[in-house]
Amino acid sequence: MQDKVIYYETLHQGYGQYFEVEHVLFEQRTEQWHLSIFETKSLGRVMALNGAIQTTERDEFIYHEMLTHVPLLAHGQAKKVLIIGGGDGGILREVAKHRELTSITMVEIDASVIEMCQTYFPNHSAGAFDDPRLNLTIQDGLEFVRQCNEQFDVIISDCTDPVGPGEVLFSSEFYQNCQRLLAPNGIFVAQNGVPFLQPDEISNTVRRMHSYVTDCTFYMTAVPTYIGGNMAFVWATDNQMAKSVSLDELQLRFTRAGLATRFYTPALHQASFALPAYIQQAVASALTVTE
Repeated sequence: MQDKVIYYETLHQGYGQYFEVEHVLFEQRTEQWHLSIFETKSLGRVMALNGAIQTTERDEFIYHEMLTHVPLLAHGQAKKVLIIGGGDGGILREVAKHRELTSITMVEIDASVIEMCQTYFPNHSAGAFDDPRLNLTIQDGLEFVRQCNEQFDVIISDCTDPVGPGEVLFSSEFYQNCQRLLAPNGIFVAQNGVPFLQPDEISNTVRRMHSYVTDCTFYMTAVPTYIGGNMAFVWATDNQMAKSVSLDELQLRFTRAGLATRFYTPALHQASFALPAYIQQAVASALTVTE
């Protein structure tokens, strides 16, 4: 009998999860990274980078819907969106559902990531790369926001963990430039890790971001394969009312947009801003320091 092939995630020291691998579909090793795409029975296809799970077919919709529809429906009048990262196409797929948008700009550092994900994860993008509103730019995200002079109503940073090449997308310079690119009442969001296991990411983001906006906080949701509790998304805007839109108004905007979702609901949207006490305390403490 052939031994089972097991993939162990090593993102967290001394704690993790494993996946029984049915088939390895793609694997690449360089000096900078080890990328694996493999098939599982429980979660479908899985992508892992340097020992950290990036996305799975089965639960990707939770992450992508919450990182997209919360800022767009909270804004209510967005026309222009900037996506930084997101080469798998999941954020783009959800953004493209908003028919009222006139322009979608997407910045991805590596064109091969897009090609690979269209091959191995076609349902993530579901044809969204063919949307005529899309302006796709292959460039480093930090370089793009340094050089860009457009303004956007919503900026979504779909970044990896703050290690290696992805670390600059958690820097003070990156946040400052993103704020510069926000139109009046614009909203910036980004994934910010699982705070129960990555508590420093909350504090670091607040220290680096809060001096540039009047409202720097987080909202949360649970994504099963991002283990260790709820995932946090940073929320940054000068519109202090945006996170407090009433449930009736969110329902109206959701219905008007004609969205088909599998996870997001207006009630979940509103509830996602209710933060546990330990995160409230971490935010309050970090607000007293600027990095």
